[in-house]
Amino acid sequence: MSQHVVLISIPGLRRSDLDRMPHLSAMANEGAVAALKPTFPCMTCPVQANLTTGVGPEQHGIIANGFFDRQSGEVEMWTAWNSCFQAPQVWELLHQHDPAITSAVWFPLHSKGAKADFICTPAPIHNPDGSESLWCYTKPTELYGELRDELGHFPLMNFWGPMANIKSTEWIIKSAVLAAQRFQPRFSYIYVPHLDYAAQKNGPNSPEAMQAVVDLDQTLGELFAGYQAAGLTDIHWLVASEYAIQEVTAVAYPNRLLQQAGLLAIREEGGKQTLVPGESPAWALVDHQLAHVFVQDPDDVDWVADLFRDHPLVKHVLIGADRAKYSLNHPRSGEVVLIAKPNAWFAYYWWENDQQAPDFAQTVDIHRKPGYDPVELFIEMPARKIPLDASLVRGSHGYPEEEADSPCVLVSSAPLPKPEYRDLDVTPLILEQFGAKMPQARTP
Repeated sequence: MSQHVVLISIPGLRRSDLDRMPHLSAMANEGAVAALKPTFPCMTCPVQANLTTGVGPEQHGIIANGFFDRQSGEVEMWTAWNSCFQAPQVWELLHQHDPAITSAVWFPLHSKGAKADFICTPAPIHNPDGSESLWCYTKPTELYGELRDELGHFPLMNFWGPMANIKSTEWIIKSAVLAAQRFQPRFSYIYVPHLDYAAQKNGPNSPEAMQAVVDLDQTLGELFAGYQAAGLTDIHWLVASEYAIQEVTAVAYPNRLLQQAGLLAIREEGGKQTLVPGESPAWALVDHQLAHVFVQDPDDVDWVADLFRDHPLVKHVLIGADRAKYSLNHPRSGEVVLIAKPNAWFAYYWWENDQQAPDFAQTVDIHRKPGYDPVELFIEMPARKIPLDASLVRGSHGYPEEEADSPCVLVSSAPLPKPEYRDLDVTPLILEQFGAKMPQARTP
């Protein structure tokens, strides 16, 4: 048992990266390292939910980085509040065990409105003129103003897109240390995103990705030192990869195939095509190496699935109960679930002619695009437009089978007796440090 526990989730961290990370390796040398197998889909929001609930997507309901509301026809990417969770998170379980155990939640997705004691996460203000003002959602509410006065605004422009760099992670770590000094949380969960950027843009083994590993380790050293200086004693550090990024050499376009089959509802204005998901007989919400295909008519599911069964870049086509094999037999999932081959990923594009692309396609706009778009990492100057060339992307993730260079879990104390853990094991590992246990599974 420990007085304080800190969980750090790091997308893209591989066991081999530890050779270039002296601060992280020194911490692990005091404890242990083991392989960590993410539950599919291996991407940010679902894996963060797995890490913090101890159950998979079929129970907590986070089936991708976004959701499609079949009743309203609306698509949500990245902005959902914590109410989207259908299972309690670890800070709730800790409160149930002992109300005196306080928790700080720093920058994981879907944390707005969470039941943790202290929270900080991006929440830019969308102004009537279409512009954005920098801001973060915090608990207590006035905390962001205080952090801004101390550190300046959170550099949202460095959190994602062509300007993404170490500055956003540095701000996250500095603000987490300030919160540790002020609130002395017993449990902290900190998301540090830096390894995502260069690995997706240039490939996970590129010089840029290797440098990102070095840069991240330096900031982790500052985090370790900062928490110690904050007066937190007997800290049990737990570091978990969210997933490993794989080299990709090909891209598939599920919505183009659905368009060719006459299944997309398209609104055309001024020669530009906009997808209308709520009116489409079938359409695909794509997310890295996963696609949820939403099919309005149950009688169409089989033949829609058949459209993809012989696709050279699609590894798995799942319908009905078959989705349970990959933890996605959930009402929020598409009627058809596609998994790309390991060397491929899915782009959201539906247009055949780039002149027909909607204006937002060439901007950094993670909310209006009905799917994840890593091409936002690229930009053409001086036009300041995102190219419409999905083949530029060199790294992706989500493929469920085991990888040779696996994600990992590290702890600073206590043994890890098994050679491999699942992301679902992380919540029990945290609870164990406080003398608590996972609640028994509910009977349906």
